[in-house]
Amino acid sequence: MGDEVHRVQEARGAGLIHVQVEPEPVHRAGSLQWAGFAAVAIAAAVADQLTKRVIEERIGLNESHSVIPGLSITHVQNTGIAFGVLPGRLGIVSVLTAAAVVWMLVHFARSGARHTIFPVALGLLVGGSVSNLADRVRQGHVTDFIHITHWPTFNLADSFIVVGVLLLALALMRIEQPRPPAPPPPAGADPGA
Repeated sequence: MGDEVHRVQEARGAGLIHVQVEPEPVHRAGSLQWAGFAAVAIAAAVADQLTKRVIEERIGLNESHSVIPGLSITHVQNTGIAFGVLPGRLGIVSVLTAAAVVWMLVHFARSGARHTIFPVALGLLVGGSVSNLADRVRQGHVTDFIHITHWPTFNLADSFIVVGVLLLALALMRIEQPRPPAPPPPAGADPGA
């Protein structure tokens, strides 16, 4: 898809065929997309860090406070990735997260203008990933505190990552949908006009 070249053949009298190469449209992120991406990523990381600090300062480790039935604020430490996957594997988790962030930045640079939602989706993904990665490197764990019954405890960064993935999937599905054919010209219209 990335380096594909579309070829159009035109008949050129006396049986000669001319191959016209049409380059694939450029979707590189411009300054506006980068600004939107950075604003969303920074806002997500700051919101996540602030909420974690509030929880760490005001609620004891493993302490829980019910908000509404089925939802509580529970201060736990997670040494794995989102929702407690790969616990105690700080090195692997950190390398995987860093690699994912680099991949997302490269992908955004190449196709950030492909859909208007890309800066928001990838901004949420990168902001959440970087915030959790910073905690793992600095503390050896992340602070999780949102507990929904029958679901592992998570934090805002995890929420941002999930929402970013959903938005990205939605945008990609919309991009991949075939475009409707152009309507035929009205009857009697001059096709050369």
